[in-house]
Amino acid sequence: MDGLRRQNIPSPTKSSMSIREHLRSIHRHNVHTLRHAPLAELSGSLGDLGTLLPLMIAMAMNGSIDLPSTLVFSGITNIITGVVFGVPLPVQPMKAIASVAISQHLSNEETSAAGLVMGFAVLLLSATGLLRWLHRVVPVPVVKGIQVGAGLALVISAGSMILPLHWTAPSYDNRLWAIAAFILLVIAALLPRLPYALVVFAFGIIVAAVAAAPAGGAWEGGDIHLKPIRGAGLWHPELRVPGGSAWKTGAIDAAIPQLPLTTLNSILAVTSLSATLFPDYPPAPSTTSIGLSVAISNLIGCWFGAMPICHGSGGLAAQYRFGARSGASIIILGAVKLVLGLFAGYAILPLVARFPQSLLGIMVLAAGVELAKVGQTVLNTPDVWEQVEADHGSSTAVQNTPADVERESRERWMVMLITVAGCLAFKNDAVGFLAGMVWYWALRVPGWVSKLRHRRGHGSIRLRHDSPSRG
Repeated sequence: MDGLRRQNIPSPTKSSMSIREHLRSIHRHNVHTLRHAPLAELSGSLGDLGTLLPLMIAMAMNGSIDLPSTLVFSGITNIITGVVFGVPLPVQPMKAIASVAISQHLSNEETSAAGLVMGFAVLLLSATGLLRWLHRVVPVPVVKGIQVGAGLALVISAGSMILPLHWTAPSYDNRLWAIAAFILLVIAALLPRLPYALVVFAFGIIVAAVAAAPAGGAWEGGDIHLKPIRGAGLWHPELRVPGGSAWKTGAIDAAIPQLPLTTLNSILAVTSLSATLFPDYPPAPSTTSIGLSVAISNLIGCWFGAMPICHGSGGLAAQYRFGARSGASIIILGAVKLVLGLFAGYAILPLVARFPQSLLGIMVLAAGVELAKVGQTVLNTPDVWEQVEADHGSSTAVQNTPADVERESRERWMVMLITVAGCLAFKNDAVGFLAGMVWYWALRVPGWVSKLRHRRGHGSIRLRHDSPSRG
């Protein structure tokens, strides 16, 4: 494994500083980054809208969440994570809960119960140290496979947004706009300083405003025709305590499918991706700190009908792809969401619901490709236990031959691809995780058998030497 190793250890700054010194250091980093590249930070803050907007709008229309509470509490979470972590950590909907809420028309209380159950479960995993244990024992190829699978799932989702569109009609949302957005994406790849997401979002909002104006405030989407439940006005928090049946439905139908997705993609994969994207500074968040962030956010916001939220590796890759390099980007986004939640509420639904799917689809496509790219580092990112051995000069570490390195490379690629296949084929990260783990450990059985035979051989030789001579 020495041929595959590289030092990719998060900076020890956070552990060696006091909390106050750490926050000051993160603040300086955020301010410096924002002053150096304000447009890039602003553009990056919008990178995850392709995931956030469709799910949030659909759940709000469904009555499964309270939109003002969602904007307020997700905005506060954005601000706090930007201040504490200093990386563009996304605040996303819990996708499994969102899909169940939309397809089964869950009530606000049932969705809140699902989020609260998830909050308690992640808090337990964080407090008991199980998240740290998972971070140590889950191999890098499996984690990378989950990330690549999530990226390719975003690409497939982008296709589902664009393919139903017609070529020229309606005039404000069609395939021609998608082609134009893709061409602009290519230009942005050649001109990194071009704030792609900011340009596309600004154009999309103008198009949405023009398209929504004739409808007189009505929202129209597919076969559903709804009007905003309430207009603009100051947000008044309303405590929502789920009943017995809501707890049962939320826990069994929505929270249980969400738990592996949150643990693997929103905690383990986010921690790994942060270390990959920001190898020097700021220090990568720990699995426990990410878990506590997810748990506390849901254990507070869901009591007021807010959407269950998490931190996803796809959102982090998207915001990084469009220019975000610090927590300043999501602090800006959080401030905007907070203001909208406090003063606009449901009045923004007609506007955001008309945002062109053609533009969102290309943004999601770019985010998916960016996330899938992390698979190329699977060969030079050592597992945690290998890092520990290298750091302490373990005598068990052996120098591998080129043939060993090549074999290990093939095995890592195969484990990652098996994990990706499980995630995509069954649309379930837990299945991909189990498939990757089984394949990973099965590949190590011949090595264990060889070592066992080697030890037995040495033992028999030692016995012969130790036996007394006869005669």
